Amino acid sequence: MTNPVVHTRIKKVTAAGITDTEDVLAAEEPLEIRLEHGPTHNRRQQNIAVTMRTPGQDAELATGFLFTEGIIPGPDAIKQVVLAETPDGSLATVSLKEQIIPFLDKSQRHFQATAACGMCGKSSIENIHTGVNVNQSARRTPGTWISQLPQQLRAQQALFRHTGGLHAAALVDDDGQIQLLREDIGRHNAVDKIIGAALAQQFPLQQSLLLLSGRAGFELIQKAAMAGIPMIAAIGAPSSMAVRMADQWNITLIGFLKEDRYNQYT
Repeated sequence: MTNPVVHTRIKKVTAAGITDTEDVLAAEEPLEIRLEHGPTHNRRQQNIAVTMRTPGQDAELATGFLFTEGIIPGPDAIKQVVLAETPDGSLATVSLKEQIIPFLDKSQRHFQATAACGMCGKSSIENIHTGVNVNQSARRTPGTWISQLPQQLRAQQALFRHTGGLHAAALVDDDGQIQLLREDIGRHNAVDKIIGAALAQQFPLQQSLLLLSGRAGFELIQKAAMAGIPMIAAIGAPSSMAVRMADQWNITLIGFLKEDRYNQYT
């Protein structure tokens, strides 16, 4: 596995002078996601996307991406995920079971997605509303434990402490405890990784809160909705479309979460 951090020599410039030292950077490298599907006698391979991500948990990322994009119905559709390194980057080949037909018409991406890109590559505006069902789960406004989540998140963001350049997504249980956490240079990749991990571990997404280390954009609300997550809390701000779609999809959305305050938008 490629290292999620990179060490580099720098010159640190301060009022006292210039010092030669070392810095730690978050790695950003390409991952190509390929899909293998079809009957045994006629298997087909095709490229689905190239995303710039922090190396690590690539199988979770590929699984979460395919699920949140509506390409596969769930982890039971997957026979295996094969990871490989190429001269140009990393490759995750997701092999589906013979009877599974992937849904590619609306969700297939047509060009490279950057680490900052959530909805890059959609071929038309209507395709950004990919197959989301209205969330039927009832969710209470959180208790006093929600004020402890920012501190919990910081304490568990190991890579962020070293680099200062990674987003985190975490799943929180009904007792306010972080049960799963993933980091990535792309906020949408972090969410795909956490959802992929939850699917692999059969973690109850429908009873979880999704905690985001940064802002809540529309694409993160959509991914949570595809996974049936009923509640999202973001350390940063939500966008107008994130609020609108969270309301439409019956998701409780909290933004500007701090130790002593937060805004509840839906």
